Amino acid sequence: MAEAENFIQQIIEDDLRSGKIASVQTRFPPEPNGYLHIGHAKSMFVNFGTAEKYGGKCNLFFDDTNPSKEKTEYVDAIKRDIRFLGYEWAKECYASDFFDTIYEFAEKLIVDGKAFVCDLSAEEIKATRGTLTEPGQESPYRNRSVEENLTLFREMKAGKYADGEKCLRAKIDMASPNVNLRDPVIYRILHATHHRTGDKWCIYPMYDYAHPICDYLQGVTHSLCTLEFEDHRPLYDWVGINLGFDPKPRQIEFARLNVTNLVMSKRYLKKLVEDGSVHGWDDPRMPTLAGLRNRGIPAEAIKDFCSRIGVAKANSECEISYFEAVVRDYLNAHAPRAMAVTDPLKLTITNYEGSEEVDFEINQTDGNAGTRKVPFSGELFIERSDFSLDPPPKYYRGRIGGYVRLKNAYIVRCDEAVTDENGNVTEVKATYLPESRSGSDTSGVKAKGVIHWVDANSCKDVEIRRYEHLLRDADYAGQDFSERMNEDSEHILLGKAEPYLATAEEGTAFQLMRTGYYKKCTENGKLVLSEIVSLKDNFNK
Repeated sequence: MAEAENFIQQIIEDDLRSGKIASVQTRFPPEPNGYLHIGHAKSMFVNFGTAEKYGGKCNLFFDDTNPSKEKTEYVDAIKRDIRFLGYEWAKECYASDFFDTIYEFAEKLIVDGKAFVCDLSAEEIKATRGTLTEPGQESPYRNRSVEENLTLFREMKAGKYADGEKCLRAKIDMASPNVNLRDPVIYRILHATHHRTGDKWCIYPMYDYAHPICDYLQGVTHSLCTLEFEDHRPLYDWVGINLGFDPKPRQIEFARLNVTNLVMSKRYLKKLVEDGSVHGWDDPRMPTLAGLRNRGIPAEAIKDFCSRIGVAKANSECEISYFEAVVRDYLNAHAPRAMAVTDPLKLTITNYEGSEEVDFEINQTDGNAGTRKVPFSGELFIERSDFSLDPPPKYYRGRIGGYVRLKNAYIVRCDEAVTDENGNVTEVKATYLPESRSGSDTSGVKAKGVIHWVDANSCKDVEIRRYEHLLRDADYAGQDFSERMNEDSEHILLGKAEPYLATAEEGTAFQLMRTGYYKKCTENGKLVLSEIVSLKDNFNK
């Protein structure tokens, strides 16, 4: 499918045509404070994809300016996720690589009279910030001399003061209509061990201050950010202009990806992991890239989804059913077919002797995929829902006296149902029509229903895992995530699978006939089939 229109590409093409830039340099800038989710896949698609389109380069840039929340574990996970999606970075950079230079630039702002050390607490700064209609109040420490500010700032760096006791603020305009320009904090005191620099620093730059500096030091031409940074762009430009950056990187904002029924907040995803609501960051129900990968969703489908939704300037929300439809389209074209029974019911063919193998299409959408052999005998398992003692109207599956075709095998007539003391069916006895074999049927009997099955003598026990969305609904006006959580989102079934699934390569995605798309894995010697996406398409095209 053709890529949707992209306004960022129009801007870049204008910059290249005008000679404003000679080549394109972008960066993908995650903070290593959690695992990436599907929303970050769009940012990767934009940053890596834009650089690739114009023969440029994209760096992996870790915004590690808040050591209290960042871990090497998250750095490693982010790199795995990027490679999972098939991207490779030109350089691996960290904000902490530039801490010395960022600090020197802060002293330059102080010397130029454009930054001051403030003794107000975070609460006091917030209280004097003003509102959208009223200007803020200047700090009583705003007019300290350059010498006093340098002394205090160096004392902050030396560890003389406690967390929150002082901060460094840019001196801009407390009456600015943009609240972000009302003397923003650019350095705070934080006595915390950094995952890379250890205890070298006890002051750390704020993101809005470090962001333009790190972009400039990397040679970034276009700093592509999500839309919440649009109001921060004047501060991004102020830093670049007042530090004399030439050329100054250009910040461009695009709409972030929001998907219904998914938790799209790293903070809340972390909470789900920590309180045990999920099995970990890579739980198949999680919208993290680790979770999607563990679920069996192909990287190509995720990238196709990002391409289809396009890059827009206005925020919007995408239906989860659309994402699932894109995944389903990909798997339908690529996943081999197999059979498994999720709620087994014994089917005994009383007039069948011996065993044989029947041909089975590997993927009927691919003419070159070929066929494979599936074992068949007189003892099978079928789905319990494929037989009824009291069938409703238009029920074309197993019923007493009725005919049904076993997929790619024979037509059988259900003759008898064996029940237990509670009236539950424990076995169905049937007779088959020898001349009704698929591909050479001369029986003259037309069976309206076709059901899947597995051979009871060669099948394997399997644990089948099915998932629902973590959030119950798409409409969440006024509700937080905790009010929408689906507490029953994982279901474990014990079924039977054809032996082919047990020998297949780990992680292979299969279409289980009439059931859904599942990933094969083995855990402690146990065969597991984990649901990727259902067969049913709920997306309203």
